[in-house]
Amino acid sequence: MIPVLEPVLRYRILPPADCDPLTLLPKLRQLEEEDPLLRIVWDARSREIGVQLMGTVQTEILRRLVKERFDLDVTVDAGRILYRETIAAPVEGVGHFEPLRHYAEVHLLLTPLPGGGGIELAADCPEGVLDRSWQRLILTHLAEKQHRGVLTGAPLTDVRITLIAGRAHPKHTEGGDFREAACRAVRQGLMRAESLLLEPWYAFRLEVPPAELGRAISDIRAMNGTFSSPEDAGELTALSGRAPVAALRDYAAAVAAYTHGRGKFFCRPDGYEVCADAAAVVGAANYAPEADLENTPDSVFCAHGAGFPVKWDRVREYMHLDTGLDRDRTAAEPPLLRARSLDIDEKELEAIMDREFGPIRRPMYSARQYNAAAESAERQAPAKKEYLLVDGYNVIFAWPSLSIIAQDNLDLARRQLADILANYRGYTKCELVLVFDAYRVPGGEGSREDYHGIHVAYTKMGETGDAYIEKLADDIGKNYAVRAVTSDALVQLSAFRSGILRTGAREFENEVAWVLARIDEALGQLDGSMRGEKIGDKVNFNGKQQ
Repeated sequence: MIPVLEPVLRYRILPPADCDPLTLLPKLRQLEEEDPLLRIVWDARSREIGVQLMGTVQTEILRRLVKERFDLDVTVDAGRILYRETIAAPVEGVGHFEPLRHYAEVHLLLTPLPGGGGIELAADCPEGVLDRSWQRLILTHLAEKQHRGVLTGAPLTDVRITLIAGRAHPKHTEGGDFREAACRAVRQGLMRAESLLLEPWYAFRLEVPPAELGRAISDIRAMNGTFSSPEDAGELTALSGRAPVAALRDYAAAVAAYTHGRGKFFCRPDGYEVCADAAAVVGAANYAPEADLENTPDSVFCAHGAGFPVKWDRVREYMHLDTGLDRDRTAAEPPLLRARSLDIDEKELEAIMDREFGPIRRPMYSARQYNAAAESAERQAPAKKEYLLVDGYNVIFAWPSLSIIAQDNLDLARRQLADILANYRGYTKCELVLVFDAYRVPGGEGSREDYHGIHVAYTKMGETGDAYIEKLADDIGKNYAVRAVTSDALVQLSAFRSGILRTGAREFENEVAWVLARIDEALGQLDGSMRGEKIGDKVNFNGKQQ
């Protein structure tokens, strides 16, 4: 395997004033596919494009390449250092996810690793406490997510995450419940831990004239760097050592200046060390971990037929399992599982859906034969309804495949999404509501329609799609399995407060791809190499139009 240098600097790419970032993004993605070392990052919150590079030379090359290929004059800012975070000592993290008709609890042990250890995953949980299949699912979800620290939101590293306990409900637990609980457990543990900020270091070789050796040594010491004994390098004297990236970023220009162009400076990334000026970096980042809804440390519990959020520092007061790591125990205590209250009112839900989309048109069937045993079983186990609320435009512009279509024909993109979701709904049997925002449409009165089994809602002028989803989620999310698909922070916050599931648009993209792949397998129409990619015979999830 060929080693690849990890970029330690991130720059922000600013498009021209007349160019939308979403128009520039696909072009940069094209360059990224051509050059594996080019890493483009899209920040959906700030609608900004970032790129991870090694230094200013690469930024100039990128600017020139964009100009030559796409005739666009982009601007690249001064860049910032890519920090990382770890923990100083072991800590237990607890995550609980229990909105109505969902249940999962996860206990994780977070242990620091030596520098360069990355993230390691392990399980040390008896199968009598949690079935092995659930344990594997939890580890899979933990591996899929890039976990972020709580100091600056930087990626977490040098930590072993060990599953030590968990609890599932025989009826109400689903795979997504453990994803929520596991990610919350990591964040809750980080909030309780002593976190350390890590900064990148360079290994360098500096060659200067002998007369300038004293200046070079003084500079390296001022940077808190280390170096070995000077060596002869022909007419020059060489120093080899290590120093923080923050101190060496612009040092090549300084060397050229004080040696009058005779000096040489080489450097390469050489791992991470504890940041010497962590307080200043954390203060400048101004990161609020509790406000990061995509990485929340809080949990959701259930009482009186509704989910309610519990802050991270009080989760241990409500948790159902006790591993005993935080206190001395004289005897083993069996984990407890609290009873849940299920408050079901089907008439209330049907009235809400009738109000929004009209009466439900049910096919006519002949009267069934009365069966007392079946009737009794049906009363004891009422059918579980799943409701999925999808923010249409948020999904369109988050999925590369649909975003490309929307640039030329937004109506085609809407229809393409509706077709995809109709197939998804046909397989999953959920009730699906697709919402399009018509907030700025002059004279828009809003509309509702049914399209191949899904409900499609266009909001009226002055009503945002976010507000519509928030209201509908609040109406039906108290007693039913409801999930909102959006990357909008406000809608996600509302979903969290209502105790319903929320899924990001890109995460939902992977889920839809999996469902469509299962449909293709059932129909036997696609070759195995194409499964999970083809959607509607037009668009795949690699962002290419066929």
